[in-house]
Amino acid sequence: MKKLLGMLGLAKRAGKVSTGTFICEKMIKSGTAKLVILASDASENTAKAIRNACISYNVSIIQCSDMSELGHWVGADADRAVVSVNDNNFAKAISDIYNILIQTEKG
Repeated sequence: MKKLLGMLGLAKRAGKVSTGTFICEKMIKSGTAKLVILASDASENTAKAIRNACISYNVSIIQCSDMSELGHWVGADADRAVVSVNDNNFAKAISDIYNILIQTEKG
């Protein structure tokens, strides 16, 4: 998981990440978001709104970590429930790492 979050941190430093529910939903609807990361402890309403937007606009979504850790890795001063990755290359790299983690867990 640290590798995935580290890649997310790199994307943030490159200016290719947006955080927060409202901004991420805007990025999804504008076609800017290439991947959305949803915290495992996001509220039910936030999770539903983001999932519905991702489905409607065909944006990949992964769920991992918690709000505190997501906020830490994107350099935010507070918890973050949602992060959008707004670059194809970073989105692919993070998705690839996530898929490897999932395969490893399945054994």
